[in-house]
Amino acid sequence: MGKTVSPPAPPSSGGTEPVNLREALEERYLAYALSTIMGRALPDARDGLKPVHRRILYGMQILRLDPGTAFKKCAKIVGDVMGSFHPHGDQAIYDALVRLAQDFSSRYPLVDGQGNFGNIDGDGAAAYRYTEARMTDVARLLLEGIDEDSVDFRDNYSGDQQEPVVLPSALPNLLANGAQGIAVGMATSIPPHNLAELCDAALYLLSHSDASTDQLLSFAPGPDFPTGGVLVESKQSIAETYRTGRGSLRLRARWSKEEAARGAWTIVVTEIPYMVQKSRLIEKIAELLNDKKLPLVADIRDESAEDVRVVIEPKSRTVDPALLMEHLFRLTELETRFPVNLNVLVDGVAPRVVSFKEALQQWLDHRREVLVRRARHRLAEIVRRLELLAGMLIVFLNLDEVIRIIREEDEPKERLQLAFSLSDMQVNYVLDTRLRSLRRLEEMQIQREHEALEKEKLELEALLADEARQWKKIAAEIRDLKKKYGPETKLGRRRTSFAEAPDVGEIDFASAMVEREPVTVVVSEKGWIRALKGQVADLSGLQFKGDDSLHISFFAETTSKILVLSGDGKIFTLDAGKLPGGRSQGEPLRLLADIGEGESVAAVFPYAPGQKMLVATDDGRGFVVSQDEMIGGTRKGKLLLNVEKPGIAKIIVPADGDHVAIIGENRKLLVFPLDQVPEMARGKGVRLQKYRDGGVADAKVFSIVEGLSWKDSAGRVFVVAKPELAEWIGNRAEAGRLPPRGFPKNNRFR
Repeated sequence: MGKTVSPPAPPSSGGTEPVNLREALEERYLAYALSTIMGRALPDARDGLKPVHRRILYGMQILRLDPGTAFKKCAKIVGDVMGSFHPHGDQAIYDALVRLAQDFSSRYPLVDGQGNFGNIDGDGAAAYRYTEARMTDVARLLLEGIDEDSVDFRDNYSGDQQEPVVLPSALPNLLANGAQGIAVGMATSIPPHNLAELCDAALYLLSHSDASTDQLLSFAPGPDFPTGGVLVESKQSIAETYRTGRGSLRLRARWSKEEAARGAWTIVVTEIPYMVQKSRLIEKIAELLNDKKLPLVADIRDESAEDVRVVIEPKSRTVDPALLMEHLFRLTELETRFPVNLNVLVDGVAPRVVSFKEALQQWLDHRREVLVRRARHRLAEIVRRLELLAGMLIVFLNLDEVIRIIREEDEPKERLQLAFSLSDMQVNYVLDTRLRSLRRLEEMQIQREHEALEKEKLELEALLADEARQWKKIAAEIRDLKKKYGPETKLGRRRTSFAEAPDVGEIDFASAMVEREPVTVVVSEKGWIRALKGQVADLSGLQFKGDDSLHISFFAETTSKILVLSGDGKIFTLDAGKLPGGRSQGEPLRLLADIGEGESVAAVFPYAPGQKMLVATDDGRGFVVSQDEMIGGTRKGKLLLNVEKPGIAKIIVPADGDHVAIIGENRKLLVFPLDQVPEMARGKGVRLQKYRDGGVADAKVFSIVEGLSWKDSAGRVFVVAKPELAEWIGNRAEAGRLPPRGFPKNNRFR
């Protein structure tokens, strides 16, 4: 990839020259592709900058736009950069400059802008004749030492100036600010990270060169976006993405529930995902509201000033805020996926996808090279300065003779060189020295400077000779960087937090669309069902059709599931929110579920997650099953009990306790341990009680310690304690014996 490909030169004859079309296209397209990859779209792994950004910063360096200096018009900056280094469109240069100044686009802005530089709503910046800019402290760190031969320079496009190939980059800008770009056949997408965390990871890598990406992620656990948000990606997924350099990360808006008067509440979004325009986000939610695709949301409004504040009002205060937000996350840009593709120019030459560790190592290796080059440059300056100082010390020791030679000789330069063995540089420096410098005080200063430079020279020579000392110096620089941009500083504190990835598969969005309100479900003897609003305890005034009457009623909510067991052993699931209202006399259960012709309804009850039930047929066969196994999503229901005709499914009661009490139509009662009944998802079950004639009348699961209880026709409760139950306690499939005195004549426990 380092090979330079340029289009063929025009024919020397000045006429036309036949060429193979395929070869010509391949050659020209390759030249274009390489130009895009190398000179436009991919960042350098060492300083994390694309050429346009590097040229903007170097142009600002030439204009002396350091932090704290006066601002200059962006038109001046853009013009100078375009004229000297980047011969492309002025608007492209200005757009890149604007992005470097936006604190919602760059995690650590490199440009300090004055004027309208756009906003998170997506509004563009003012024209460059109105805005002004200068560099930030972070940009100065990127350029630190550029005048000390720390990096290579090359000719600009016109060959009349020099521009840096890469910046010294005293911070890991590639990972700190991230990068986005689309080249030919490849792209890059690098999220921004927290600088203090990157410093910790870099320090660990310096002391543990064989560190894995997973170990580095314990210091820098993931991206830190300038707009904050919540990263809902598992640690394993983040680690895999950072190991391979490819993947994607789920980012969500940050929200909170804000209480209002009289029990009302609203949801307030204070941070939105990175690179999402707030105005476009709100427009999208408003469109969904108009299209009635957000039944839980009543209104949305933007109350943002300098900070983001988007207020979402629910339709009802009974709505679950977490479910409401999950629905919004699924349909809007309140949740986005940020693609990760660590595709960079390794060593500034070869495009390659790198891991998090490789990206960090590229910066560290670059910092060592910069350190060595700066040390050599400084050493050369010291050697030159020491040579000049040595010449000046000779002058001070022979001051009278030097003055005489200068006054009397026609060619003082050659005479001084011969008399004192001075070099050209030394003698020129002596001759250029002002008379006022020839003081005793000046001689002492030169002596002190000479000693200090000798000491610095020894330190630099020791540094250049010892690689371990070089890395120690780099580690000290990184610690200083972390101190400057630590987590306690405004710019350095972490903005993006982490949360467990939600299991959306377990969320029932269909029920979430229903407002959560209490209801009373009423089932008649002939199988008609309805739902009364609220919890109605007194049903004496309820009307039924003809000779129909109340069979069962229970409290539920509009979001509840209702389970119906039919005589053929099938179990059906109904939504309480879809039941007919209490003003009518209801609808037959057969219209809401595909209950077989002529089949009876054995039981109707509300679904309770995790609740175990004892089910049995009228011939006394049964088993224990969890209600979770009964839930279904179709009108056809699920087969629960294998019933042998003419038998029917008859009993389904909660399996709360340790013993089963079962009584037959022959009025024989049997008590046996519950653990003798198998737990199954579906099937025929085992024999619970043996009958010579008739079948099962009722069953109950109870705790033997509390005793067996029942209600008589008058509503009185009878309890038989454990010692008194001894003669009825046996094993499953036995016949049992007549119940205790006072047991109801209808053979029912309730």
